[in-house]
Amino acid sequence: MRVYDIILKKRRGHELSGDEINSMIDGYTAGDIPDYQMSAFLMAVFFRGMSVQETCDLTMAMAHSGETVDLSRIHGVKVDKHSTGGVGDKTTLVLAPLVASLGVPVAKMSGRGLGHTGGTLDKLESIPGFRVDLSKDEFMEAVNETGIAVVGQTASIAPADKKLYALRDVTATVDSIPLIAGSICSKKLACGADAIVFDVKTGRGAFMKSEDDALRLARLMVDIVRGAGRMGAAVVSDMNQPLGCAVGNSLEVMEAIDTLRGEGPEDLRELCLSLGSIMLVLGGKAKSAEQARPNLINALETGAALSKFADLVSAQGGDVKVLDAPDTVLPSARCLEAVPSARSGYISEIDAEKIGVASMILGAGRRTKDDTIDPAAGIIILKKIGDRVEQGEPLVMLHTNDWDTLEPAAQLVMSSYEVSRDKPGVPELIRYVIQG
Repeated sequence: MRVYDIILKKRRGHELSGDEINSMIDGYTAGDIPDYQMSAFLMAVFFRGMSVQETCDLTMAMAHSGETVDLSRIHGVKVDKHSTGGVGDKTTLVLAPLVASLGVPVAKMSGRGLGHTGGTLDKLESIPGFRVDLSKDEFMEAVNETGIAVVGQTASIAPADKKLYALRDVTATVDSIPLIAGSICSKKLACGADAIVFDVKTGRGAFMKSEDDALRLARLMVDIVRGAGRMGAAVVSDMNQPLGCAVGNSLEVMEAIDTLRGEGPEDLRELCLSLGSIMLVLGGKAKSAEQARPNLINALETGAALSKFADLVSAQGGDVKVLDAPDTVLPSARCLEAVPSARSGYISEIDAEKIGVASMILGAGRRTKDDTIDPAAGIIILKKIGDRVEQGEPLVMLHTNDWDTLEPAAQLVMSSYEVSRDKPGVPELIRYVIQG
Protein backbone atom coordinates (compact mmCIF):
# COMPACT_ATOMS: atom_id res chain seq x y z
CA MET A 1 0.00 0.00 0.00
CA ARG A 2 1.24 3.47 -0.85
CA VAL A 3 2.00 5.95 1.92
CA TYR A 4 0.40 8.67 -0.23
CA ASP A 5 -2.92 6.76 -0.27
CA ILE A 6 -2.91 6.30 3.52
CA ILE A 7 -2.26 10.01 4.11
CA LEU A 8 -4.99 10.96 1.65
CA LYS A 9 -7.47 8.55 3.25
CA LYS A 10 -6.88 10.03 6.71
CA ARG A 11 -6.92 13.59 5.35
CA ARG A 12 -10.41 12.88 3.98
CA GLY A 13 -11.52 11.74 7.42
CA HIS A 14 -11.84 8.01 6.75
CA GLU A 15 -10.94 5.33 9.29
CA LEU A 16 -7.67 3.51 8.68
CA SER A 17 -7.29 -0.24 8.97
CA GLY A 18 -4.87 -1.90 11.36
CA ASP A 19 -2.73 -2.97 8.41
CA GLU A 20 -2.51 0.60 7.12
CA ILE A 21 -1.46 1.94 10.52
CA ASN A 22 1.08 -0.86 11.00
CA SER A 23 2.50 -0.08 7.58
CA MET A 24 3.03 3.58 8.52
CA ILE A 25 4.64 2.84 11.89
CA ASP A 26 6.82 -0.03 10.69
CA GLY A 27 7.95 1.93 7.64
CA TYR A 28 8.81 5.05 9.62
CA THR A 29 10.63 3.14 12.36
CA ALA A 30 12.70 1.33 9.71
CA GLY A 31 13.55 4.61 7.98
CA ASP A 32 11.65 3.76 4.80
CA ILE A 33 9.12 6.58 5.21
CA PRO A 34 10.64 10.09 5.20
CA ASP A 35 9.88 12.76 7.79
CA TYR A 36 7.92 14.89 5.32
CA GLN A 37 5.39 12.12 4.68
CA MET A 38 5.04 11.19 8.34
CA SER A 39 4.61 14.91 9.14
CA ALA A 40 1.72 15.04 6.68
CA PHE A 41 0.21 11.94 8.29
CA LEU A 42 0.50 13.43 11.80
CA MET A 43 -1.12 16.66 10.65
CA ALA A 44 -3.99 14.71 9.08
CA VAL A 45 -4.49 12.88 12.39
CA PHE A 46 -4.30 16.17 14.27
CA PHE A 47 -7.16 17.68 12.27
CA ARG A 48 -9.23 14.57 11.54
CA GLY A 49 -8.69 12.65 14.77
CA MET A 50 -8.76 8.90 15.23
CA SER A 51 -11.40 6.43 16.34
CA VAL A 52 -10.79 4.36 19.48
CA GLN A 53 -9.95 1.36 17.29
CA GLU A 54 -7.49 3.36 15.20
CA THR A 55 -5.85 4.68 18.36
CA CYS A 56 -5.61 1.14 19.76
CA ASP A 57 -4.01 -0.06 16.52
CA LEU A 58 -1.58 2.88 16.54
CA THR A 59 -0.65 2.17 20.16
CA MET A 60 0.00 -1.52 19.60
CA ALA A 61 2.07 -0.83 16.47
CA MET A 62 4.23 1.56 18.49
CA ALA A 63 4.43 -0.81 21.47
CA HIS A 64 5.69 -3.61 19.24
CA SER A 65 8.17 -1.42 17.34
CA GLY A 66 10.91 -2.51 19.74
CA GLU A 67 11.49 -4.59 22.84
CA THR A 68 8.55 -5.70 24.97
CA VAL A 69 9.16 -6.72 28.58
CA ASP A 70 7.89 -10.05 29.88
CA LEU A 71 7.17 -9.76 33.60
CA SER A 72 5.77 -13.29 33.97
CA ARG A 73 8.71 -14.25 36.20
CA ILE A 74 7.39 -11.82 38.80
CA HIS A 75 4.76 -13.34 41.06
CA GLY A 76 1.33 -11.76 41.37
CA VAL A 77 -0.59 -9.11 39.45
CA LYS A 78 1.81 -6.35 38.43
CA VAL A 79 0.17 -2.93 38.66
CA ASP A 80 1.76 0.22 37.24
CA LYS A 81 0.80 3.86 37.53
CA HIS A 82 1.43 6.71 35.09
CA SER A 83 1.01 10.42 35.67
CA THR A 84 0.73 12.92 32.83
CA GLY A 85 2.97 15.17 34.91
CA GLY A 86 2.61 18.22 37.06
CA VAL A 87 4.40 20.51 39.48
CA GLY A 88 5.54 18.85 42.69
CA ASP A 89 4.22 15.46 41.57
CA LYS A 90 6.20 13.04 43.72
CA THR A 91 3.27 10.62 43.99
CA THR A 92 5.18 7.51 42.86
CA LEU A 93 7.69 7.91 45.70
CA VAL A 94 4.85 7.44 48.19
CA LEU A 95 2.38 5.37 46.21
CA ALA A 96 4.69 2.58 44.99
CA PRO A 97 5.98 1.49 48.43
CA LEU A 98 2.53 2.03 49.96
CA VAL A 99 0.87 -0.37 47.48
CA ALA A 100 3.78 -2.83 47.54
CA SER A 101 3.58 -3.02 51.34
CA LEU A 102 0.11 -4.54 50.92
CA GLY A 103 1.20 -7.31 48.58
CA VAL A 104 0.78 -5.80 45.11
CA PRO A 105 4.12 -6.04 43.24
CA VAL A 106 5.23 -2.76 41.68
CA ALA A 107 7.65 -3.29 38.78
CA LYS A 108 8.01 0.24 37.49
CA MET A 109 9.96 1.46 34.49
CA SER A 110 10.15 5.24 34.25
CA GLY A 111 11.58 7.90 32.00
CA ARG A 112 13.49 11.02 32.97
CA GLY A 113 11.86 14.38 33.44
CA LEU A 114 11.99 17.14 30.83
CA GLY A 115 10.73 20.55 31.87
CA HIS A 116 9.67 21.74 35.32
CA THR A 117 11.47 19.25 37.57
CA GLY A 118 13.09 15.86 37.28
CA GLY A 119 11.16 12.67 36.78
CA THR A 120 10.85 9.84 39.28
CA LEU A 121 14.31 8.54 38.33
CA ASP A 122 15.95 11.92 38.93
CA LYS A 123 14.26 12.22 42.30
CA LEU A 124 15.39 8.77 43.43
CA GLU A 125 18.91 9.44 42.17
CA SER A 126 19.17 12.36 44.56
CA ILE A 127 19.53 9.62 47.21
CA PRO A 128 23.28 8.85 47.31
CA GLY A 129 24.09 5.51 45.69
CA PHE A 130 20.60 4.82 44.33
CA ARG A 131 20.82 2.84 41.05
CA VAL A 132 18.15 3.02 38.37
CA ASP A 133 20.17 1.04 35.81
CA LEU A 134 19.45 -2.48 37.08
CA SER A 135 19.72 -5.31 34.57
CA LYS A 136 16.54 -7.23 33.69
CA ASP A 137 17.53 -10.08 35.99
CA GLU A 138 18.32 -7.68 38.85
CA PHE A 139 15.02 -5.89 38.25
CA MET A 140 12.95 -9.09 38.33
CA GLU A 141 14.83 -10.42 41.36
CA ALA A 142 14.34 -7.17 43.28
CA VAL A 143 10.58 -7.22 42.71
CA ASN A 144 10.27 -10.88 43.67
CA GLU A 145 12.34 -10.36 46.83
CA THR A 146 11.02 -7.00 48.04
CA GLY A 147 7.85 -6.45 46.01
CA ILE A 148 9.11 -3.25 44.40
CA ALA A 149 11.70 -1.84 41.98
CA VAL A 150 11.94 1.35 39.93
CA VAL A 151 14.28 1.44 36.95
CA GLY A 152 14.85 3.44 33.78
CA GLN A 153 13.31 2.54 30.45
CA THR A 154 15.76 1.41 27.81
CA ALA A 155 15.95 3.04 24.41
CA SER A 156 14.65 -0.19 22.90
CA ILE A 157 11.20 0.34 24.47
CA ALA A 158 8.77 1.69 21.82
CA PRO A 159 11.40 3.34 19.57
CA ALA A 160 8.64 4.41 17.18
CA ASP A 161 7.27 6.67 19.89
CA LYS A 162 10.63 8.36 20.37
CA LYS A 163 10.91 9.11 16.64
CA LEU A 164 7.30 10.24 16.36
CA TYR A 165 7.45 12.48 19.42
CA ALA A 166 10.51 14.30 18.10
CA LEU A 167 8.61 14.92 14.86
CA ARG A 168 5.43 16.00 16.65
CA ASP A 169 7.46 18.45 18.69
CA VAL A 170 8.61 20.35 15.58
CA THR A 171 5.38 20.06 13.57
CA ALA A 172 2.93 21.48 16.17
CA THR A 173 1.11 18.15 16.53
CA VAL A 174 1.96 17.35 20.15
CA ASP A 175 -1.47 18.27 21.56
CA SER A 176 -3.52 15.65 19.73
CA ILE A 177 -5.37 13.42 22.18
CA PRO A 178 -5.07 10.21 20.10
CA LEU A 179 -1.35 10.84 19.59
CA ILE A 180 -0.84 11.63 23.29
CA ALA A 181 -2.72 8.49 24.33
CA GLY A 182 -0.80 6.35 21.85
CA SER A 183 2.52 7.72 23.05
CA ILE A 184 1.82 7.10 26.74
CA CYS A 185 0.11 3.73 26.38
CA SER A 186 2.63 2.27 23.92
CA LYS A 187 5.43 2.61 26.49
CA LYS A 188 3.29 1.39 29.37
CA LEU A 189 2.08 -1.68 27.46
CA ALA A 190 5.60 -2.49 26.25
CA CYS A 191 6.80 -2.46 29.87
CA GLY A 192 4.60 -5.46 30.65
CA ALA A 193 2.34 -4.53 33.58
CA ASP A 194 -0.90 -6.49 34.02
CA ALA A 195 -2.81 -3.39 35.07
CA ILE A 196 -2.22 0.34 34.64
CA VAL A 197 -3.70 3.27 36.57
CA PHE A 198 -3.46 6.69 34.94
CA ASP A 199 -3.35 9.97 36.85
CA VAL A 200 -4.35 12.61 34.31
CA LYS A 201 -3.63 16.12 35.57
CA THR A 202 -5.76 19.10 34.60
CA GLY A 203 -5.40 22.81 35.24
CA ARG A 204 -2.89 25.62 34.83
CA GLY A 205 0.12 23.50 35.81
CA ALA A 206 -0.87 20.50 33.68
CA PHE A 207 -0.33 19.59 30.04
CA MET A 208 -4.11 19.14 29.73
CA LYS A 209 -5.38 22.62 30.67
CA SER A 210 -9.02 21.74 29.90
CA GLU A 211 -10.88 19.41 32.25
CA ASP A 212 -12.92 18.08 29.31
CA ASP A 213 -9.74 17.22 27.37
CA ALA A 214 -8.24 15.57 30.44
CA LEU A 215 -11.35 13.43 30.84
CA ARG A 216 -11.29 12.47 27.14
CA LEU A 217 -7.64 11.45 27.42
CA ALA A 218 -8.25 9.46 30.61
CA ARG A 219 -11.16 7.53 29.09
CA LEU A 220 -9.26 6.86 25.87
CA MET A 221 -6.20 5.48 27.66
CA VAL A 222 -8.35 3.17 29.76
CA ASP A 223 -10.07 1.96 26.57
CA ILE A 224 -6.68 1.32 24.95
CA VAL A 225 -5.21 -0.79 27.76
CA ARG A 226 -8.42 -2.76 28.11
CA GLY A 227 -8.44 -3.32 24.36
CA ALA A 228 -4.92 -4.70 24.70
CA GLY A 229 -6.15 -7.27 27.22
CA ARG A 230 -4.86 -5.48 30.32
CA MET A 231 -6.74 -3.97 33.24
CA GLY A 232 -6.99 -0.19 33.37
CA ALA A 233 -8.39 2.69 35.40
CA ALA A 234 -7.82 6.42 35.66
CA VAL A 235 -8.35 9.49 37.78
CA VAL A 236 -8.44 13.11 36.67
CA SER A 237 -6.80 15.23 39.36
CA ASP A 238 -6.27 18.94 39.90
CA MET A 239 -3.06 20.74 38.96
CA ASN A 240 -4.14 24.36 39.42
CA GLN A 241 -1.57 24.58 42.20
CA PRO A 242 1.51 22.46 42.98
CA LEU A 243 0.93 19.07 44.59
CA GLY A 244 2.16 19.12 48.16
CA CYS A 245 4.64 21.80 49.21
CA ALA A 246 7.96 20.67 47.72
CA VAL A 247 9.04 21.25 44.11
CA GLY A 248 12.49 19.92 43.27
CA ASN A 249 14.19 16.56 43.47
CA SER A 250 15.74 16.09 46.92
CA LEU A 251 13.07 18.38 48.41
CA GLU A 252 10.37 16.09 47.00
CA VAL A 253 12.12 12.99 48.36
CA MET A 254 12.06 14.58 51.83
CA GLU A 255 8.36 15.35 51.47
CA ALA A 256 7.65 11.81 50.28
CA ILE A 257 9.41 10.39 53.35
CA ASP A 258 7.38 12.74 55.58
CA THR A 259 4.21 11.49 53.89
CA LEU A 260 5.20 7.85 54.39
CA ARG A 261 5.62 8.73 58.07
CA GLY A 262 2.07 10.09 58.11
CA GLU A 263 3.26 13.70 58.35
CA GLY A 264 3.05 14.92 54.76
CA PRO A 265 0.70 17.42 53.11
CA GLU A 266 -2.96 16.43 52.95
CA ASP A 267 -3.37 16.72 49.18
CA LEU A 268 -0.44 14.40 48.43
CA ARG A 269 -1.68 11.88 50.99
CA GLU A 270 -5.23 11.99 49.58
CA LEU A 271 -4.08 11.47 45.99
CA CYS A 272 -1.95 8.48 47.03
CA LEU A 273 -4.87 6.96 48.95
CA SER A 274 -7.20 7.42 45.97
CA LEU A 275 -4.77 5.94 43.44
CA GLY A 276 -3.63 3.26 45.85
CA SER A 277 -7.20 2.11 46.47
CA ILE A 278 -7.68 1.52 42.75
CA MET A 279 -4.33 -0.27 42.46
CA LEU A 280 -5.23 -2.65 45.29
CA VAL A 281 -8.51 -3.51 43.59
CA LEU A 282 -6.80 -4.17 40.25
CA GLY A 283 -4.12 -6.18 42.06
CA GLY A 284 -6.76 -8.42 43.62
CA LYS A 285 -6.05 -7.34 47.21
CA ALA A 286 -9.40 -5.60 47.78
CA LYS A 287 -12.91 -5.95 46.39
CA SER A 288 -13.56 -2.21 46.31
CA ALA A 289 -11.80 1.12 46.76
CA GLU A 290 -13.80 1.62 49.96
CA GLN A 291 -12.43 -1.64 51.35
CA ALA A 292 -8.89 -0.85 50.24
CA ARG A 293 -8.61 2.63 51.77
CA PRO A 294 -8.44 1.62 55.49
CA ASN A 295 -5.69 -0.88 54.66
CA LEU A 296 -3.64 1.85 53.00
CA ILE A 297 -4.12 4.18 55.96
CA ASN A 298 -3.04 1.40 58.29
CA ALA A 299 0.12 0.80 56.21
CA LEU A 300 1.02 4.47 56.67
CA GLU A 301 0.22 4.54 60.38
CA THR A 302 2.07 1.32 61.24
CA GLY A 303 5.20 2.21 59.27
CA ALA A 304 4.77 -0.68 56.81
CA ALA A 305 4.85 1.67 53.81
CA LEU A 306 7.97 3.46 55.09
CA SER A 307 9.65 0.09 55.68
CA LYS A 308 8.89 -0.88 52.08
CA PHE A 309 10.49 2.35 50.87
CA ALA A 310 13.56 1.36 52.89
CA ASP A 311 13.54 -2.00 51.07
CA LEU A 312 13.45 -0.18 47.73
CA VAL A 313 16.34 2.11 48.63
CA SER A 314 18.45 -0.72 50.06
CA ALA A 315 17.83 -3.12 47.16
CA GLN A 316 18.91 -0.49 44.63
CA GLY A 317 22.06 0.59 46.44
CA GLY A 318 20.81 3.79 48.07
CA ASP A 319 21.80 5.12 51.49
CA VAL A 320 19.04 3.93 53.85
CA LYS A 321 20.06 6.59 56.39
CA VAL A 322 17.94 8.88 54.20
CA LEU A 323 14.88 7.62 56.10
CA ASP A 324 16.10 8.82 59.49
CA ALA A 325 18.09 11.89 58.50
CA PRO A 326 17.02 13.01 55.01
CA ASP A 327 18.19 16.58 55.56
CA THR A 328 21.76 15.38 56.17
CA VAL A 329 21.90 12.63 53.53
CA LEU A 330 20.23 14.39 50.60
CA PRO A 331 21.90 17.26 48.70
CA SER A 332 21.07 20.69 50.12
CA ALA A 333 21.31 24.11 48.53
CA ARG A 334 23.75 26.83 49.59
CA CYS A 335 21.47 29.71 48.59
CA LEU A 336 18.04 30.12 50.17
CA GLU A 337 15.75 33.10 49.74
CA ALA A 338 12.17 33.84 50.81
CA VAL A 339 9.73 35.47 48.38
CA PRO A 340 7.41 37.82 50.31
CA SER A 341 3.77 38.64 49.61
CA ALA A 342 3.14 42.12 48.23
CA ARG A 343 -0.17 42.44 50.10
CA SER A 344 -2.32 40.93 52.82
CA GLY A 345 -5.30 38.70 52.13
CA TYR A 346 -6.06 35.15 51.03
CA ILE A 347 -4.26 33.18 48.35
CA SER A 348 -6.85 32.89 45.58
CA GLU A 349 -4.74 31.57 42.69
CA ILE A 350 -1.32 30.05 42.07
CA ASP A 351 -0.09 29.62 38.52
CA ALA A 352 1.49 26.20 38.98
CA GLU A 353 3.19 26.31 35.60
CA LYS A 354 5.08 29.47 36.57
CA ILE A 355 6.15 27.80 39.82
CA GLY A 356 7.43 24.88 37.77
CA VAL A 357 9.36 27.14 35.41
CA ALA A 358 10.84 29.02 38.38
CA SER A 359 12.08 25.73 39.83
CA MET A 360 13.67 24.90 36.47
CA ILE A 361 15.43 28.29 36.45
CA LEU A 362 16.83 27.44 39.89
CA GLY A 363 18.26 24.21 38.47
CA ALA A 364 15.63 21.60 39.37
CA GLY A 365 14.59 20.76 35.79
CA ARG A 366 15.81 20.44 32.24
CA ARG A 367 15.23 22.83 29.35
CA THR A 368 16.70 20.19 27.00
CA LYS A 369 17.27 16.47 27.49
CA ASP A 370 21.03 17.06 27.78
CA ASP A 371 20.80 19.54 30.69
CA THR A 372 22.16 18.56 34.10
CA ILE A 373 19.81 18.73 37.09
CA ASP A 374 20.86 20.15 40.44
CA PRO A 375 19.14 17.76 42.90
CA ALA A 376 19.27 20.35 45.70
CA ALA A 377 17.44 23.08 43.75
CA GLY A 378 13.75 23.80 44.03
CA ILE A 379 11.00 25.59 45.88
CA ILE A 380 9.16 25.02 49.15
CA ILE A 381 5.59 26.33 48.95
CA LEU A 382 4.64 28.05 52.21
CA LYS A 383 1.22 29.37 51.18
CA LYS A 384 -1.39 27.55 49.09
CA ILE A 385 -4.86 28.44 47.83
CA GLY A 386 -7.15 29.40 50.70
CA ASP A 387 -4.33 30.30 53.11
CA ARG A 388 -4.18 33.67 54.86
CA VAL A 389 -1.06 35.75 54.19
CA GLU A 390 0.13 39.08 55.57
CA GLN A 391 2.07 41.66 53.58
CA GLY A 392 5.77 40.77 53.72
CA GLU A 393 5.10 37.22 54.87
CA PRO A 394 6.93 34.58 52.80
CA LEU A 395 4.98 32.82 50.06
CA VAL A 396 7.74 30.37 49.17
CA MET A 397 11.37 29.59 49.94
CA LEU A 398 13.73 29.29 46.97
CA HIS A 399 16.60 26.75 47.04
CA THR A 400 19.52 26.91 44.61
CA ASN A 401 23.30 26.73 44.31
CA ASP A 402 23.39 29.58 41.80
CA TRP A 403 22.83 33.07 43.23
CA ASP A 404 22.16 34.47 39.77
CA THR A 405 18.97 32.44 39.44
CA LEU A 406 17.29 33.83 42.55
CA GLU A 407 16.03 37.13 41.15
CA PRO A 408 14.40 35.80 37.94
CA ALA A 409 12.88 32.89 39.85
CA ALA A 410 11.55 35.22 42.56
CA GLN A 411 9.96 37.53 39.99
CA LEU A 412 8.23 34.59 38.33
CA VAL A 413 6.96 33.27 41.67
CA MET A 414 5.56 36.67 42.66
CA SER A 415 3.69 36.90 39.36
CA SER A 416 2.22 33.42 39.90
CA TYR A 417 0.36 34.35 43.12
CA GLU A 418 -2.99 36.13 43.31
CA VAL A 419 -4.10 37.51 46.68
CA SER A 420 -7.74 38.50 47.31
CA ARG A 421 -9.65 40.06 50.17
CA ASP A 422 -12.16 37.20 50.41
CA LYS A 423 -11.26 33.61 51.21
CA PRO A 424 -11.71 31.40 48.10
CA GLY A 425 -12.73 27.78 47.90
CA VAL A 426 -9.95 25.20 47.60
CA PRO A 427 -9.92 23.39 44.21
CA GLU A 428 -11.34 19.87 44.28
CA LEU A 429 -8.39 17.45 44.09
CA ILE A 430 -10.02 14.39 42.48
CA ARG A 431 -12.26 15.41 39.60
CA TYR A 432 -13.19 12.05 38.05
CA VAL A 433 -12.53 8.35 38.65
CA ILE A 434 -12.80 5.91 35.72
CA GLN A 435 -12.93 2.27 36.76
CA GLY A 436 -14.07 -0.98 35.20
